[in-house]
Amino acid sequence: MTVPKWQFTAQRDYFSHDNDPESWDFRATTQPGLGLYDREFPTDTKSSSTSAPKATTKWDRFLRHVEYLNTEDPDKKQYKVFYLVRHGQGIHNVKEAEVGRLEWDRHWSKLPGDGTTTWLDAELTPTGEQQAQDIAKIWQSDNLPAPQSIYSSPLRRALRTTSLAFAPFLGTARPLIKEKLRECNGVHTCDKRSSRSWIASAYPEFAIEGGMVDEDELWDAERREEFGEHTERSRQLLEDIFENDENVSIALVAHTGSIRAIFAATGWKKVPVATGSVYPLLVCRSRIDVA
Repeated sequence: MTVPKWQFTAQRDYFSHDNDPESWDFRATTQPGLGLYDREFPTDTKSSSTSAPKATTKWDRFLRHVEYLNTEDPDKKQYKVFYLVRHGQGIHNVKEAEVGRLEWDRHWSKLPGDGTTTWLDAELTPTGEQQAQDIAKIWQSDNLPAPQSIYSSPLRRALRTTSLAFAPFLGTARPLIKEKLRECNGVHTCDKRSSRSWIASAYPEFAIEGGMVDEDELWDAERREEFGEHTERSRQLLEDIFENDENVSIALVAHTGSIRAIFAATGWKKVPVATGSVYPLLVCRSRIDVA
């Protein structure tokens, strides 16, 4: 008997982010049209298998191409387009910039605040709120198709970013909160989530995945999650989405560590993404049968 095993691979030659360097001196930012190349696709000359209007924009043509890829060998290969969104600037980001990363990691990240500001499950700054609102504008200004599904980390900065960045779509796409999208876990108080009951009260328009307990039992004050563990968590997240969500275009609102872990899980470069930025990624799930 064979057991299906899945491999996730980010696809090249679709977005300008192909050329991004894997360096902490660089931050990827939102590109016009999300950086989709204006290229030809084999499906440009094929008839669409759906009753949708004729594809005219480059994004329409790209999504029709992905639709076609999903019909070639659906039992062994599936494709999804992910809009990876890093939350807007958080209070903790400001404090880290003030004291420096080394001092932040050594001391300040372990405290709930500094007596003036609090970064326990950090909220967005006014700058971060504006960044999230700016994301909402790009869907119309760049004539981009709306994501069919929206998932959010349960941390406050991600929830607020989701509510602002996808405000135009919340009437038709209810965001689902998933624990596996949260930032690298442990030690840093900014990454300790608020209670489930608080989240449900503050964001009633969001759905919360089953199994989330009220108080955060995943955060450990003494141990920080290792990158390999985070990468495996992200791989499990992708497997869950591919297995249970039939939609093709998926928004994931998360964190720099979460996005880098998704990159690692898909064989992509571990590129740091700037706060309040959208990074598109076409991912193929391919089946490997092992005895």
